[in-house]
Amino acid sequence: MASVTQPPASFTGNLASKPTASDILRSSSNGACGVPLRSLGRSQLGAKRRDFTISAKVRKVKKHEYPWPEDPDLDVKGGVLSHLSPFKPLREKPKPVTLDFEKPLMDLQKKIIDVQKMANETGLDFSDQIISLENKYQQALKDLYTHLTPIQRVNIARHPNRPTFLDHVFNITEKFVELHGDRAGYDDPAVVTGLGTINGRSYMFMGQQKGRNTKENIQRNFGMPTPHGYRKALRMMHYADHHGFPIVTFIDTPGAYADLKSEELGQGEAIAQNLRTMFGLKVPIVSIVMGEGGSGGALAIGCANKLLMLENAVFYVASPEACAAILWKTAKASPKAAEKLKITATELTKLQICDGVIPEPLGGAHADSYWTSQQIKTAIIESMDELTKMDTETLLKHRAQKFRKLGGFQEGIPIDPKRKVNMKKKEEPIIPVSMTSEVELRDEVEKLKQQILEASKSSSGSAETGLKGMIEKLKIELDYEYDKAAKSLGMEEKILMVREEIAKARNVNDQLAHPAALQEKIEHLMEEFQRNLPTAPNYSSLKYKLDTLKELSNSLNPSKKSAPKDELKIEINKRFNEFVDRPEIKQKIETLKSEIAKSDVDASPELQRKITQLSAELDSEFKDVLNSLGLQVVSSDRAAKAKVDAFHEEVTMIIDDFVNSSDLKEKIEVLKAEVAKAGDTPDEESKSKIEALAAEVKQVIKEAVSSKELKEKHEKLVADILEDNEDDESEVDESAVNIDLEVNRSFV
Repeated sequence: MASVTQPPASFTGNLASKPTASDILRSSSNGACGVPLRSLGRSQLGAKRRDFTISAKVRKVKKHEYPWPEDPDLDVKGGVLSHLSPFKPLREKPKPVTLDFEKPLMDLQKKIIDVQKMANETGLDFSDQIISLENKYQQALKDLYTHLTPIQRVNIARHPNRPTFLDHVFNITEKFVELHGDRAGYDDPAVVTGLGTINGRSYMFMGQQKGRNTKENIQRNFGMPTPHGYRKALRMMHYADHHGFPIVTFIDTPGAYADLKSEELGQGEAIAQNLRTMFGLKVPIVSIVMGEGGSGGALAIGCANKLLMLENAVFYVASPEACAAILWKTAKASPKAAEKLKITATELTKLQICDGVIPEPLGGAHADSYWTSQQIKTAIIESMDELTKMDTETLLKHRAQKFRKLGGFQEGIPIDPKRKVNMKKKEEPIIPVSMTSEVELRDEVEKLKQQILEASKSSSGSAETGLKGMIEKLKIELDYEYDKAAKSLGMEEKILMVREEIAKARNVNDQLAHPAALQEKIEHLMEEFQRNLPTAPNYSSLKYKLDTLKELSNSLNPSKKSAPKDELKIEINKRFNEFVDRPEIKQKIETLKSEIAKSDVDASPELQRKITQLSAELDSEFKDVLNSLGLQVVSSDRAAKAKVDAFHEEVTMIIDDFVNSSDLKEKIEVLKAEVAKAGDTPDEESKSKIEALAAEVKQVIKEAVSSKELKEKHEKLVADILEDNEDDESEVDESAVNIDLEVNRSFV
């Protein structure tokens, strides 16, 4: 094919210095590159030469000084950096959002607004009232935010108006350029990366970005990154490592986006790549949890030399709602789950997962975002100053050791039994290995009483420890008995519902919002429980343990009124042991035992006669022992017991009559009023007044009991019982013993 010759194409204007079209054609390998084949086909040899000119007009525009203008306009709306990022200030101020536990504060705020409005309308001076209300508001705010529960901190971390990653970055950097794309798919808006400077030092910033309103949240996918977002962060990590830029990551995500497309694109693999890569980066890394850090989605950019958390941020492997749904089958148990998970900044610092807590203003970071950003800036500078002093090897070891020491153990140390319990708490209460039976409990209590009396004689307090231990043991067993009784009566759910209502009704000052209504419910529930309690299967065991607990608790009182009686019982037991240990008594008992062993199953009449005879001899001899102590043994038949009960009822009626009399009743009412007025911590004056009133009431009751008529009836009762016992010898029943220590000691 013949060669084609074309006249050179000339350009005018700004393109005149550019290569000509013929130059471009000649530079091709075959001389026809870039020319349409049809043109070549239609060309003929000897074609005429035609001169033509191509001209282009370039429009003059303002020179684009990207990324940084030399003289930036400081008055630009939104700040100097606003023209460098699509992240602009919101046109409308976000609406205030009040969390559930903040509603009491809103009542005070409403009062302040109403008073200010009244002052403006009337022209009156309400400055004192306004100042007083503002002081109350500030104090209530301080009390609330210094005693936040874990679930309340979770709600603050999720607050819609909480500052985002870009809010903090623009507040702490002098310059910031956002970098986009993972070079493998698309630019994930849920992860933002870029270069910025703080005090002249360049850093690589990356973090999860949530939206400030519904539109932005949809655009940012609510801060949940896809695999492209993590791969974008990975690309910037390599970039920072290559150029020596320290890395600062901001964590604020409920977790990685768990949809089908993300899993198909390798969500797990993208997170794993980030984890592996971050442990090998040779530049310092500081991670800041500014909201909620959920699971692997947070950890993918959180493998740092230092992990810092804002005061109200949370960091968890599973959200409290998810944890509650797994363990307790309902998301309503999320407050309990949040407490058990240990996800707050303070708790994670104790566990050495978090390296520092960044303070927030009262009301949360959204109350003053700029102040919070400056606290973050200070923390970043301090941490980077510390880390930049390390060489590369030390820096890598420091990062690896931080994670290697988590959950560390040491061989040879016994495991705490509490840590052996399964993660899921059992629905049933943990039953003790062996519950104390009534017989065993009686023996233990008797031994303890002997120890107490012996210790009181020797003035040593060693028995007090055993007494306290027994009381604690009884309390634990009583809790179990009450739980068992509530379940058997079908009242467990009612009790739990009342407990939940009480917990929900507590306000800022830990006081019940509607005490009268709740008190009525509690009283009604207690009445129902007490009414049905005798029908519980374990009522007898519960009642005995409760009576024993009261008796032991009273014995802790230094003034032991029953000490003489207890001493006498100790003495009787001592004499009885000495009596049984006599050689002749032992020989008689052993002889009778051997005869019983040799005999058949059914004892012969002769053997029964011997047993009855020996029993009578032993009774007679032991009576002589008791008589040597000045005691007289009498029978305690039913008739005598009925007389004693009647006398007790009469004494009780007399005391009731005195209590219900006008003078004494008034004194008791005054005493009750003084006790209620004094409260839990009465002063010295109140104490003395209460003690004086109590002494007066006791004296009146004592005079009533010590009347001549009652003394005569008591003496007659004792005489009747002794007379009835003269012709009726019976066994001694120690459980029906009554001792008169004032006139003559008698073993009744």
